[in-house]
Amino acid sequence: MHLEHDHDPEAIAERLAGGPRVNYLRDWIYGGIDGAVTTFAIVAGVVGANLSARVALVLGIANLLADGFSMAAANYSGTKAERDDYRRLRRMEERHIDTVPEGEREEIRQIYSRKGYSAGDLSRIVALITSRRQVWLDTMLEEEHGVSPIRRDPVRAALATFSAFVICGAVPLIPFAFGAHASAATATLLTGLVFLMIGAAKSVWSTQRWLASAIETLIIGMTAAGIAWCVGFLLQRYVIG
Repeated sequence: MHLEHDHDPEAIAERLAGGPRVNYLRDWIYGGIDGAVTTFAIVAGVVGANLSARVALVLGIANLLADGFSMAAANYSGTKAERDDYRRLRRMEERHIDTVPEGEREEIRQIYSRKGYSAGDLSRIVALITSRRQVWLDTMLEEEHGVSPIRRDPVRAALATFSAFVICGAVPLIPFAFGAHASAATATLLTGLVFLMIGAAKSVWSTQRWLASAIETLIIGMTAAGIAWCVGFLLQRYVIG
């Protein structure tokens, strides 16, 4: 059976010494999917409305910069809000430990009682956890409030989202930059490949098989593009035309 890492004492000590790693791949995948979907939806809408390649480029580039920045800013604000909320909860628990330590010990007791530990074990667990303030605080934050002590950097999260949005979102615009006659078909093919690659990469951090994840992402992206094409076609046929 394949194991993801070694379990001998030296390997475990080395791995734990480095601490948990903060991962920003979720932000990258999120930005990449949204960038490809929204830009290709714009391209599909332009094609459906029978507009020029120049219009597709102008609208697509505007979307890359404006929507990409908007998503990055939103991710920055959301990640920063999580960090602020963590600090608020930590200060609250520190105040409670200083003011009502017996009440906080009772919370630890009830938390582990719900996990199935008996009275004798509970006394030892409570004594061990509350003997170290840092462990006590981390336990309360994770078990009572569901927050992890691992904090993500808002700037890095925002940069991951923005870079993925621009890189993946630029793909549907490539054929239009050359003014090719088969721009729409080429853009569809290239964007479909992007969706498949993002979906396959996403499967590494999920329980889905890579092929199922790739097809799921492809369907989501093409559905959004199909809606945009229909809107553009109907507007051009019944409103603009």
